[in-house]
Amino acid sequence: MPNHVPLVLYIDDDPGIARLVGKVVRRHDFAFEHCLTGRDGLERIRAGGVDVLILDHHLAAETGLDVLNAMQDIADRPAVVYLTATADTAVAVAALKAGATDYLLKSVDDDFFELLGSAVENAVSIIRLSRAKSLAEQEMRIARERAETLLGEMNHRVANSLALVASLARLQAGASKTEETRAALAETQARIQAIAGVHRHLYTRGDAQSVRMDDYVSSLLGEMNGSAVADGATASIVVHAAPISISTKTAVSLGVILTELVTNALKYAYRDRPPGEIRVVLQSDGAQAVLRVEDDGVGYDGSGPPLGTGLGSRIVKAMVQTIGGHLDYGSAGQGTVVSVTFPTGDR
Repeated sequence: MPNHVPLVLYIDDDPGIARLVGKVVRRHDFAFEHCLTGRDGLERIRAGGVDVLILDHHLAAETGLDVLNAMQDIADRPAVVYLTATADTAVAVAALKAGATDYLLKSVDDDFFELLGSAVENAVSIIRLSRAKSLAEQEMRIARERAETLLGEMNHRVANSLALVASLARLQAGASKTEETRAALAETQARIQAIAGVHRHLYTRGDAQSVRMDDYVSSLLGEMNGSAVADGATASIVVHAAPISISTKTAVSLGVILTELVTNALKYAYRDRPPGEIRVVLQSDGAQAVLRVEDDGVGYDGSGPPLGTGLGSRIVKAMVQTIGGHLDYGSAGQGTVVSVTFPTGDR
């Protein structure tokens, strides 16, 4: 309201007092209007543009409290200075509870009109601050929605780009002449898909700040299970993931960790053995969460030389360190249990 002349509306069934109040209001360089009834005053307020309402308690057909209660459904209500000739404090309390900004004992002496002028000045300041706050909140809400839309579009594009890179890796694997190269490219493709899955999850759920891990883990391992079956793997993947949300940064690292651990289990756990399960469990106690991958296969306690190149183990250790987690291997000779304990809050 910097270039806006505040409009003060006075509701009172006494035209004589209204003329005196109008002089006071105009002396403060505010615009002034008068309504004789609460009904007319409410219609004028609903029409918009009223900044301050001076409201008399005793009206011809109602009280000022009735008018205040009828204003509750008006979105942009003016600040209210409530007037009454009675010294009953219950009226003042009721008016203030109903939304009045100030309260004055009504009279016709100079002190009253001086106090009224000050009260109107104060009410104008209050309504200016209130509306400026509402405008700032609206602008922030619009800016946040715009930023979330842009971020969703960015995640969409990143996911599509990563999916394209994964497809290129798959094509390159198919054209490779050695089994070692094909295996390396297939593992690279799985890592890319794990990261792409996070970004896909972000734009499909509409939350650009966090990832629901039960949805993401189920989706990621569903894709891995389908690929494993297509490649002739005999192990099945079983998922038990709690409905927890974590930051995007942590989710990306966990996706890579999970991909590596499950890939290793698919490759080595049941080699030369009957088919079995690979169980993935995600649990949380609020401050910390545990991701556990376990099987009933050959057993590995994390010591000794790796069965493959060891790149996957190095990636897991690096990602665990990135999220401030702790890595544990457990094996009693019959199966492997790998646990990653990590904080659920963003670092």
